[in-house]
Amino acid sequence: MSSPATGAATLAPRRSSRFVAWVRAWRAGLVPFDEVADEIAGDEEHLVADAPGTWTDVSLREALPSLAKLSPDEIRLVLPAPGDPRGLPGPGAFAGAALLAGEAVVASGLGFVPEVRTHTSGSGMTWETVLWRVHALPADAPKASLTTPGAAEAEAELAAALAETTAALTRLDVAQWRPELAGALAALRRPDGGTDLPPGFDPRSRRLFARAAVLDRVLALAGESAPGGAVNTYEAQQRDAALRPLTTACRQALVAACNAPLRP
Repeated sequence: MSSPATGAATLAPRRSSRFVAWVRAWRAGLVPFDEVADEIAGDEEHLVADAPGTWTDVSLREALPSLAKLSPDEIRLVLPAPGDPRGLPGPGAFAGAALLAGEAVVASGLGFVPEVRTHTSGSGMTWETVLWRVHALPADAPKASLTTPGAAEAEAELAAALAETTAALTRLDVAQWRPELAGALAALRRPDGGTDLPPGFDPRSRRLFARAAVLDRVLALAGESAPGGAVNTYEAQQRDAALRPLTTACRQALVAACNAPLRP
């Protein structure tokens, strides 16, 4: 059984953001090839379908050489959402898959979209694998960099949206039915090492990425249905409206951080 990587929002960071950050650092000569696949996958199994020159699913390590001739700036993160397709190359199979997953990688003429596949053994044990499906992009596809905000702009927008949304959620008393949000919000002040970027990214991009990656988890938690039916339909609509500006700012912050210029 497989499904789009909608669960990626609960990770810190999203799978596509790690893919972009580490592949860009590799192509800039800042990290060795041998580290890239492991850093992207972490403790997950990552496979790639439809990679150039392959006839079956291959490991991520086997697929990465297809990007060996690209410059860092040809590899971009896109985090599209319904009504906000920024960075996508126009209508098509890749755009549709990226919108469904909420994330993707644009690598020159190729697009990578992660899918999470859940497997169940005969004994009832379940585990997941991540499948990156490769799409050929049209030659006249617009460049994602044309719609990417700078890190300074994205940082200012994220700070403003965070203040506005925190006030709105306080008025809605979200913490009453999502008490774990208090701890998650506190984590924004102390991002952990798992939200760091590889060598080559400047301090502003690192700070922005760390904060946005943790906030991504908070938003995923805040957007879930409250346990025990503690929220009615009206309250859920109010919550979603309060979260929307921050969700947009968070996505753009991750994009800006991962697509930022690299330094030797």
